[in-house]
Amino acid sequence: MTELPPPTLRLRIDGDALARNWQVLDALSGDARAGAAVKANCYGLGVDRCLPILRDAGCRDFFVAHWSEVPAVLRHVPADQVSVLHGPLGADHVAYARATGVRPVIDSLRQARLWTDGGGGACDLMVDTGINRLGVAPAELSDPVIQALEVNILMSHLACADEDSAMNARQLASFRACLPMVDHKQVSLANSAGIALGKDYAFDLTRPGLALYGGTPRAELEGRIGQVAFPQAALIQTRDLRAGDTVGYNATFTAPRAMRTGVVSLGYADGILRSWGGGHFLHGERRLPILGKVSMDMIVLDLTGTPELAEGDWVELPYRLPDAAQQTLLSQYELLTVLGRRFG
Repeated sequence: MTELPPPTLRLRIDGDALARNWQVLDALSGDARAGAAVKANCYGLGVDRCLPILRDAGCRDFFVAHWSEVPAVLRHVPADQVSVLHGPLGADHVAYARATGVRPVIDSLRQARLWTDGGGGACDLMVDTGINRLGVAPAELSDPVIQALEVNILMSHLACADEDSAMNARQLASFRACLPMVDHKQVSLANSAGIALGKDYAFDLTRPGLALYGGTPRAELEGRIGQVAFPQAALIQTRDLRAGDTVGYNATFTAPRAMRTGVVSLGYADGILRSWGGGHFLHGERRLPILGKVSMDMIVLDLTGTPELAEGDWVELPYRLPDAAQQTLLSQYELLTVLGRRFG
């Protein structure tokens, strides 16, 4: 078979930063230990790249959303370290969980019955304390089908942890009131932002996601969380513009003078959306402004200040998540998870 040539896009992952981020979040969790949300292919950065780093850093608890995400995770960690947040929809999910040894997170009375009717065993249990997504209501905890569960982790999820909201304390109080109502081995409430709320939210196990991969959902994490993802692209063409030449769709940029430009094969098909218009790339510390509109898979850059750049040279898109969120008005979560599959 003919070997595929190298891509003109690459996503550099700073593994040291990823490991440090987990260690920081683990330390901030106090007496609790930090797990890791590895759903959505480690928030778009790649399970096969990221999960071994988290495992080797010391993480022993991993959370996915979909059953389809389980096989990739099991390539790297034992099944009893894996929880599936969306729980079983049918008997086939129950059978799969029991066959592999991963734990379903039970989110409703119906799921509890499915799990028990399928043979049961160790599971986790989500209690809804106010976000009104998945989870059993506190009033349902006394139901015999819940009482019959073999609950490993009793958990809930904060709705407003990234804000100074009174809802955080209300959810904490509601969750604390639930703890005596069902037998369990471990307790978990805090996500990345919840860790920054302090030790009262940590319990036995925290479940960071965004902050592992470079996001800072609260100011308390600023300066402690390192950038992990670095999108890079090779120049596929350079050209010289004359004064008055226009660039890209709708001719939104007009060259004010003679200038040199370059094209990178990157665009909204790769998760770099039109909201990046007006931004810049970097070559070292020098800025390369984006000219005109971002298109599906091409962006034009101003190379006037970098005459040494040639076709095949690499440039980088600044992707420190808090800064990129301000530039694009996208959330830090979106910036990670929209990254496309064409990166090498």
